[in-house]
Amino acid sequence: MSNTSILSTAAALMLASAPMAWAQSDDMGDNPTVGGAPMMADMNIIENAVNSPIHTTLVAAVQAADLVETLQGPGPFTVFAPTDAAFDMITDESLNALLQPEAKDQLTQILTCHVVGAEAFSDAIGGMIADDGGAHPVETLGGCTLTAEMSGGDITLTDENGREATVTIADVDQSNGVIHVIDRVMLPQQ
Repeated sequence: MSNTSILSTAAALMLASAPMAWAQSDDMGDNPTVGGAPMMADMNIIENAVNSPIHTTLVAAVQAADLVETLQGPGPFTVFAPTDAAFDMITDESLNALLQPEAKDQLTQILTCHVVGAEAFSDAIGGMIADDGGAHPVETLGGCTLTAEMSGGDITLTDENGREATVTIADVDQSNGVIHVIDRVMLPQQ
C-alpha cells in the first residue's frame, strides 16, 4: 500500500472527526488555488490544508503530531507545505514509522521545521534574500535553519542536510498566516 493511500485513509478519518468550516467563502480574492481547490483567505491554515487534494499526507501527519489546534490558532505562521508527491519521496516504511505514537516527538520536530512564527509573503522573503547577499537564514519553530535563496524566479529552501525544496505555489493567504507549497520535505539536521 502506498504512502498516499495509507494517509488518504487517515486524512479521511480526520475530516470526519475535525470541526472544519466547509462553507464557501466570498473572501478568496487573488489567492491561488492549490491542487485545483480554492484557498480562502478568511480560513485558517488547517481549514485550507484539509481542502487541498495535494496535502492529504501533510494533514494526516499534522493530526498524528497533535498540531491541528496549534495551526488553527491565531499565529501568525508561515508554513512551507510539502505536497503528497514530496512525502512520496520518503519510503513507506519510514513514513509509517513516523506516524506511530512512539515517534510523535520526531514527527513534531520535522513538521515544525516547516513553520515560521511570523507571516512572510514571497516578496518579503525575496527582499530578505537580496538584503543578505543571495541567501537568507530562516529560523523555524522546530529549531531548524533553512536557507532561502532565489533560483531564477523561484524561492528555494535548503535544509541543514543539503536537501533542497522549491516553492511551487507562493503566497496562499490564510486568516492566521501564509502557506507556500513546496516540493520536498525538509528534515532536521541528522
